[in-house]
Amino acid sequence: MAFRHILVTGGAGFVGANLAVLFKQAMPAVKVTCFDNLKRRGSELNLPRLREHGIAFLHGDVRCREDVEEWPRFDLLIDCSAEPSVQAGLRGSPMPVVQNNLTGTLFCMEAARRRDAAVLFLSTSRVYPIGALNRLAYRETETRFQWSAEESLPGLSTEGIAEEFSLDGPRSLYGGTKLAAEIMLQEFAAAYRMPALINRCGILSGPWQMGKVDQGVVMLWVACHHFGRPLRYIGFGGQGKQVRDVLHVQDLFELLWRQIQDLSRWDGRPYNVGGGRENSASLAELTAMCRQQVGREVPITADPATSPVDLRIYFTDHRRASRDFSWTPQRGVATILEDLHAWIRTQEAPLESILFPQEAAR
Repeated sequence: MAFRHILVTGGAGFVGANLAVLFKQAMPAVKVTCFDNLKRRGSELNLPRLREHGIAFLHGDVRCREDVEEWPRFDLLIDCSAEPSVQAGLRGSPMPVVQNNLTGTLFCMEAARRRDAAVLFLSTSRVYPIGALNRLAYRETETRFQWSAEESLPGLSTEGIAEEFSLDGPRSLYGGTKLAAEIMLQEFAAAYRMPALINRCGILSGPWQMGKVDQGVVMLWVACHHFGRPLRYIGFGGQGKQVRDVLHVQDLFELLWRQIQDLSRWDGRPYNVGGGRENSASLAELTAMCRQQVGREVPITADPATSPVDLRIYFTDHRRASRDFSWTPQRGVATILEDLHAWIRTQEAPLESILFPQEAAR
């Protein structure tokens, strides 16, 4: 199937805009449209970039059925729209995250069904339950926590967490809404023979990301070192030893590019997508790498209190995606930091006001 019009929701955000630009560069004859509500500060910086690459932009909100119903005809939906914070709903009503990540996604699925379009859904590694992950046996080294090799469970190996890992147990409102959306997409795929694929992404990073503590932490770490802002190690004793893997957004695109060439696997199946064990780092290790990359040390304080939605260790076993699509991540953590720092230097003034608004207002 040759796609002629790709519609990207969350298309002015970090992931959506990068994917839109990369697909347009790879397939100049294909029409690419981005749809976004521009709610997140910094998303407006992507609009000139989208225009420069000949990408159409529609302003609207996936939570508004009328906005979604006005979409033009398309044959591939890449759904990047989400409330991306695992902290969402912990204080106050859960409805905003439910409306963004479940109701809005259902509106998008229905729009795709009505247009006989395929759906590529960006989900999250946060569908895996917090308690089960934090109960895994681990040991502590000088710079990180590490899973113990002797534990044997389905979906757990020295390569990380695979798709067979148990989904039983609470996972956060964010993870719960994304898992519910996955289930509904699988039902759409079965009931309507809609081509659909799910990518459960871990931490993504790269240029054009607006980093925060709860989303985009790698970008935030580089930015704080560049601008000389303090940081905190939060949770698990405040030592900065919790571990995550990181995937460059260019590597994500290269997987998606391979996926759209092979629709035989688009039956609603999930893939765990991340940098993997070799592209993992603890916060303490990330700090050391940022100091070397930026050439500056910043003050770091410790907050030992652990959030109920935080994880001690998570990295992705991406072997299913690697096997099915002959794909492996090509860019390590050091390369990601280099790319982020180079980009920050080209966008210093707007980024400082976006990332550190209180300091900029003084």
